Amino acid sequence: MPNELLRMRGVTLGYGSSRILDRLDFAVERGDFLGVMGPNGSGKTTLLRAILGLLRPQAGSIEFPSADGAPPRFGYVPQRERLDPHFPLSALEVAVMGRFGKMGAMRRARRADYEIARECLARCRMQRFAGRPYRELSGGQQQRVLIARALAGEPDALLLDEPTNGMDLEAERAVMELLQDLQRERGTTIVFVTHLLSAIEHFARRVALITRDGSIASGAKENMLAPDSLARAYAEEQE
Repeated sequence: MPNELLRMRGVTLGYGSSRILDRLDFAVERGDFLGVMGPNGSGKTTLLRAILGLLRPQAGSIEFPSADGAPPRFGYVPQRERLDPHFPLSALEVAVMGRFGKMGAMRRARRADYEIARECLARCRMQRFAGRPYRELSGGQQQRVLIARALAGEPDALLLDEPTNGMDLEAERAVMELLQDLQRERGTTIVFVTHLLSAIEHFARRVALITRDGSIASGAKENMLAPDSLARAYAEEQE
């Protein structure tokens, strides 16, 4: 389909002889706001790694239906808990790291790179914190800086792993509303992994639901959040 950003056909993912996800068939559409849910350990982060090209499928194919077949540019926002909380960098210096892929090896950030990083901080409503040490920011503010860093690479899509994990309700809503604004105003494709039903229910357009047996079903939010769909995915966890 011409509107697809990527499509997985019969994709099996795992590590070594271990299979995590099996025979996946689903697509991410351009301009999508896709929430990925599933039981703990079901393979949500594994799915993101495959989309990013960090994990090759054991079987099947991942296709990019662009004119030249080239992969889109992805901006990745990892879980904050996986980063060093004592980052000795300012918010601006963290954001400009998103330009490294554009600069090439052994190149220093130029004035233009810092200007783009500042614009991305402004887009995330963090411009007044540009000189503040990253480690001194609140969890929600740190997340906004990481989103700015991803945007600085001028991506076609943003992939986020548990973007509101560990936040209070106000910070959670602020981050999700920022993502919603990026999708609505700029048409940015958003794919986010979460265990929070509230984030899916209030913000996602479509849902990819990973079941404990390693399969995946995706579709309109209203269908995927129906009680029978959730029961199939979480049955063993609820027992």
